[in-house]
Amino acid sequence: MKQLLAEAQASSYAVCYCEAWNLESFQAVLDAAEEAAAPTIAGFNGGFLKHRERSKPENLAWYAGMGIALRQSTAPAAFLLNETDDFAQITRAIDLGFNAVMVDNDHLASNDYKPLVKKVTQLAHRAGVAVEAAVGRLPDGSGGARAETTDPKLARDFVEETGIDALGVAVGNIHILTRGEAELDLEALARIRELVPVPLALHGGTSIPLEQIQKYIRCGVAKINFGTVLKQAYLEAIRNKLAGYVEPMNPHPFLGIGGQDDLLVAGRNAVKQKVKQLLTQCGSAGKAREIRRNADD
Repeated sequence: MKQLLAEAQASSYAVCYCEAWNLESFQAVLDAAEEAAAPTIAGFNGGFLKHRERSKPENLAWYAGMGIALRQSTAPAAFLLNETDDFAQITRAIDLGFNAVMVDNDHLASNDYKPLVKKVTQLAHRAGVAVEAAVGRLPDGSGGARAETTDPKLARDFVEETGIDALGVAVGNIHILTRGEAELDLEALARIRELVPVPLALHGGTSIPLEQIQKYIRCGVAKINFGTVLKQAYLEAIRNKLAGYVEPMNPHPFLGIGGQDDLLVAGRNAVKQKVKQLLTQCGSAGKAREIRRNADD
């Protein structure tokens, strides 16, 4: 991830992290990246995989196994375990082949969060794994959290003390915004960039007006996270396809055969098209060829 973000900053585009949640969504992200010849970041939300509403935490190995496909991909890709504050989960993710982790700060006080990030960074860097962390907190479009705007000086000190490779910032972006757009504070973003040397990341990408992408990039943004909009596309496609199934019809064409009536294919294709659109808007489409040329040189 560190290398991909450096390439993005050098060529003035942003790398998309398009979060997956199952096999079909992961396939969709990788298919989109390969078809668009775009460097990308793929992965899963660690906090979701152990969420309190699950009957039991997911076995991370099932998800880590998909990293084989990334390593064989024609598109340069990083494999991220996103938004987790569980050190044991992070350790297992690194052992299983994730090469980037994002340490979540939503549920920890700063005096607990910073030591955790230091501990993660020391472990991860020994294994050649990139680390992202955050200063500030995003509001939740579903009403679950309040905003805490990133303070530039605190961000600078945090980066210096922890040694992280990328910093998530809160400048008006919103998590889980299902309608409308946010208005980012570009002046605040510029002030952060003046003091923070590492690439900046914007979570809550569904809320971000991407027509201003070059302004964000000039302020140091090299990574934008997308999740909500992908699940919206997936659910709409599944809902529309499922309307065609009525018992006692044969269920196999709708689940498992992989043809035109298959719900999972419909969901995968919907996510793939949305991801390709985002890759184009963020300027990374076609950049895989540039990365390969630079590597050859």
